[in-house]
Amino acid sequence: MSEITPALVKALREKTGAGMMDCKKALVEVAGDLEAAVDWLRKKGLAAAAKKAGRVAAEGLVGFASTADGKSAAVVEINAETDFIARNENFQALVSQTAAIAASAEHTPESLLAAPFPGEGETVQGEITRLVALIGENMNFRRLSRLSVTNGAVATYMHGATATGLGRIGVSVALESTGDSAKLMDLGKKIAMHIAAAHPQALNIESVDAAMLERERTILIDQARASGRPEDVIQKMVEGRVRKYYEEIVLLEQPFVMDGKTKISDVVANVAKELGTDVKLVAFTRFALGEGIEKEESDFAAEVMAQAKLA
Repeated sequence: MSEITPALVKALREKTGAGMMDCKKALVEVAGDLEAAVDWLRKKGLAAAAKKAGRVAAEGLVGFASTADGKSAAVVEINAETDFIARNENFQALVSQTAAIAASAEHTPESLLAAPFPGEGETVQGEITRLVALIGENMNFRRLSRLSVTNGAVATYMHGATATGLGRIGVSVALESTGDSAKLMDLGKKIAMHIAAAHPQALNIESVDAAMLERERTILIDQARASGRPEDVIQKMVEGRVRKYYEEIVLLEQPFVMDGKTKISDVVANVAKELGTDVKLVAFTRFALGEGIEKEESDFAAEVMAQAKLA
């Protein structure tokens, strides 16, 4: 058997575009024969997967999973190229299982991708690579968020669900409290539904991004000065508009969508009074599928013409 040197692995990677670990495994399987390793990768679909890596993946699924005690939950997003993928059972299983792995322990994106995955893929990244070859679409793991509490509950909600725990907008809400867990879960789910609809940018006023607030304040001052009012009146106008801005972007300041008037902070306080103990909303996650990804605008007719020229 030939020695599997880093240079040999690099050569195979450059020849096929497959991942470093896959190249090393291929060379081990064929006793260091470079051309046989190329064939091995092609048979596994790994070389073909590399060719799809440049295509924009902005569809896919958001998925969540919770631990049995209800004190931890994770939300993940895995993207693919078309919306049809959301109905593919293999892809659904990938997202569901990845969310479950993420919920079970603290993970970085890198450690999650390297985590063991049941079945042929062996790891989360391995399963993604396998499905790229199997389904024929580029796929990317995009992000994860795990919330956990010592006492209380982490509630979840999926808007536009395709299957259980899978859909287009996934939300998790962490509530710290020693109160009744079922009532905390009910409160958390209602707040999660609110978050899906209202899209808050921050949990509380203190966590609002300073640069974002300063930019908004500058715009408001310029707008108020255009009215020609005295400076003291302008400052009062701006402060009033800043409060309104907080109501738009800060979760605890937003009016509850279910009644349109009660602030979320008061909704939490009312439940705390009912339970006879403190309830604190400590964190939330809202993942909307494909948000922030620049999608390619394709001209279908041009694509057909291009293919005809190649034929």
